[in-house]
Amino acid sequence: MLEISEADIRRSLEQDNPWWHSGKVQQDVPQGYVRSYFKSFEELALNWGVRRSVILLGPRRVGKTVMLRQLVAKVIKSGFPASNIYFASIDTPTYSGLPLDRLLELFEKSTESNNEERRIVIFDEIQYLKDWEVHLKVLTDRHPNIRFIASGSAAAALRLKSQESGAGRFTDFYLPPLTFAEFLRFTKKERKLIVERQSSRRYRTTNISELNKCFIQYLNFGGYPEAVLNPNIQQNLRRYLGRDIVDKVLLRDLPSLYGIDDIQELNRLFATIAYNTGQEVSLEKLSQNSGVAKNTIKRYLEYLEAAFLIVRVRRTDDNAKSFQRERMFKVYLTNPSMRAALYAPVKEGDQAMGALVETAIFSQWFHSDIFSSIRYARWKEGRKDKEVDLVCLSPSSQSLTWAYEIKWSDRYIDHPEEIDALALLGKKNDGLPLGVTSKTISKEVEIDGVTVRHFPCALHCYQIGRNVIGNH
Repeated sequence: MLEISEADIRRSLEQDNPWWHSGKVQQDVPQGYVRSYFKSFEELALNWGVRRSVILLGPRRVGKTVMLRQLVAKVIKSGFPASNIYFASIDTPTYSGLPLDRLLELFEKSTESNNEERRIVIFDEIQYLKDWEVHLKVLTDRHPNIRFIASGSAAAALRLKSQESGAGRFTDFYLPPLTFAEFLRFTKKERKLIVERQSSRRYRTTNISELNKCFIQYLNFGGYPEAVLNPNIQQNLRRYLGRDIVDKVLLRDLPSLYGIDDIQELNRLFATIAYNTGQEVSLEKLSQNSGVAKNTIKRYLEYLEAAFLIVRVRRTDDNAKSFQRERMFKVYLTNPSMRAALYAPVKEGDQAMGALVETAIFSQWFHSDIFSSIRYARWKEGRKDKEVDLVCLSPSSQSLTWAYEIKWSDRYIDHPEEIDALALLGKKNDGLPLGVTSKTISKEVEIDGVTVRHFPCALHCYQIGRNVIGNH
């Protein structure tokens, strides 16, 4: 069997690095479409004062490779020598099995760069190299004048290994799916529909009906920049994005990383979760619905969560106490449009709208540092079960700091008895800020002596994503 020649590898490297000759970076998206996370990523990636490699993590199709190329373009524009920037997509067959130090050696041969100068080395999809974390740690220690940046979509292995083997040498940066705020900006609707209230970090809309239409579009395909910018992909999400999730993540990435034998088992479990996003479940219930053993489900949930496909939200009670044995929890897709990519887009009156709206709100909080304090509340009041969709715990006192119900309807303003659990929670936690999302109405209502603020769901979703990104 013939080995891939050095000449062929170097030709492939030149194709990956066209700026060595042209000084320009060919972009995959139109100019101006930059993720809101770019600035904070750039500051971290180009911090020469700290000898650490940066690991860019995130699900497939959220724009990691595009952001890396945008970083290269900006660095070259700032005057950094183009020949001192190296880029390799590790999943390219030509580089199969090549250790990182060999790639670096071939980079240097191809460019004849001065080893004493600062250089930037980018390894895209690094998880396809076995023991990548060991190789990268050695390079980071050995080359203080090189900034190493790596990315990967199969985040399960990346996250685990960057924390274990790269302690003190790797810094993770998570790039999530698009927020609703980013979606409006990418579709050129933000300035038309959103007005910021001065110095309050709160916003109002000029047209709630139009904003709601945009919100439904976001639920269906808004998490993926590629789908937002390409109408052809929107017309066939299952072909272009659904198969990418199933075939590449569930059927290839996770099985190869964890040695999963029954791929269809994993596929069935994820299909069950995706269809029922936002539902309270237990290992027993998931086992019954998917036909997968409980112990296996427990492992699969960990894999899916580490790969940024799902997130589990823990339960608390009306006094902010956790349960010793957490048998019940909620499972959300990290991106509401993943469901449409796997099944079909939703329309305004569809039964799935409520769950997807809730998933969208939670998905904005995923980007926040306070997400670890987010819970849902469920308790017994007499013989009846009571539930509030979303509450936040104080990290210091573990008391409730705010709570609200996520609804896609205006009816609860006139039917407060249907949100009595929220009022009860407010009574038991004096002064607790309470809210309910609506479809179109902003209004404060008093229920049994406690004040509940109603606010449009789409506007609230925008506000969370906008303010969270503002902290990055």
